Amino acid sequence: MAETSATQILAIVFCVTAAAAAARAKVYSFNNQGSTSVSSLNASDGICKSVVEPQGYACQEHTVTTKDGYILSLQRMPSGLSGKAADKPPVLLQHGLMMDGVTWLMNLPDESLAFILADNGYDVWIANSRGTRFSRGHASLHPNDSAYWDWTWDELAAYDLPATFQYVHDQTGQNLHYVGHSQGTLIAFAAFSQEKLLNMLRSAVLLSPIAYLNQMPSPLARGAADLFLAEDLYWLGLHEFVPRGQAANKLLEDICGKPGINCTDLMTSFTGPNCCLNSSRTNEFLDHEPQSTATKNMIHLAQMIRTGTIAMYDYGNENDNKDHYGQPTPPVYNMTSIPNDLPLFLGYGGKDYLSDVKDVQVLLDNLKNHDDDKLVVQYTDEYAHADFVFAVNANQIVYDRLIAFFKIN
Repeated sequence: MAETSATQILAIVFCVTAAAAAARAKVYSFNNQGSTSVSSLNASDGICKSVVEPQGYACQEHTVTTKDGYILSLQRMPSGLSGKAADKPPVLLQHGLMMDGVTWLMNLPDESLAFILADNGYDVWIANSRGTRFSRGHASLHPNDSAYWDWTWDELAAYDLPATFQYVHDQTGQNLHYVGHSQGTLIAFAAFSQEKLLNMLRSAVLLSPIAYLNQMPSPLARGAADLFLAEDLYWLGLHEFVPRGQAANKLLEDICGKPGINCTDLMTSFTGPNCCLNSSRTNEFLDHEPQSTATKNMIHLAQMIRTGTIAMYDYGNENDNKDHYGQPTPPVYNMTSIPNDLPLFLGYGGKDYLSDVKDVQVLLDNLKNHDDDKLVVQYTDEYAHADFVFAVNANQIVYDRLIAFFKIN
């Protein structure tokens, strides 16, 4: 096994996201001259104080409580570097699994989507999903309670996303644009397929879209799913998924001992060969812990990899499924039910091991009746999973087209 810590490896193995190795304890901010300064980032500081304001941008901290009691953190960037108030509609940015809102702020300001949108006049809102460092509050539960972690991305689609949508809509009085990455696309697809949120939505940009996962070539992600590793953790009583400790070391031995799994180049083995990351910055991120998620959520994602379906969480037997859903099998999210006139921008990459080209094609086949003038599909052959949020050239390759899409919607 490579000389990489157990925490680093397991973090990457399980995170279906571009940013499997993002900083939990620290973030790296960059001044206008491009030199690097390291500042502590913790829950008491907040994203505004730690990341946004040091770059000279205005920032506000907000919170919203979901219907099932989770208290979520939101950041608002109401103006660009010039200080001129936003004169364009709100944009909600939703990160992927094992990440938080810092996803959109990690690179230089002219390379990070949140800063770029603010400088282009948009009212930028940054979401932080339940369980991540700034969204660990609850009306009655504590993160040490196993009940706090009794959720999957089903609940993110049913509760977190509607709560943040409604809050931004109420605060601004406007319908909003949405940008999701990885798991942030999955929960949007689920909600849209049930025709939720549409009355508050202008358009949706879905980067590295996660819908069907059955054909993903990532040997690490598929190995973890095939070995039922998340299920093992759950039955060991580990309801909060934080990859560290003796259990992590044991699971690593199982994964890295499988034929065909190379634990020496983890980022590539998991997400694909990202073309355009700042390698020194990425290595710094690999030294820090990812954000927590629910072990039950990891089981749900593994079910998708094994079955190839987009369905609600499978409780494993007909009786339990009947108790939860009134039917023996979990209800399916039908992608053909997404309204044909909903403006969608899908960006995917030819080298992505998680949002695989073949799986994206299955999704596109389900959207074949979408109105031609309402669906923009951008394929970038050299991009892998992380490039869509971390590539140093994403501003030219993806974000310029994304902003052009917003302007016509």
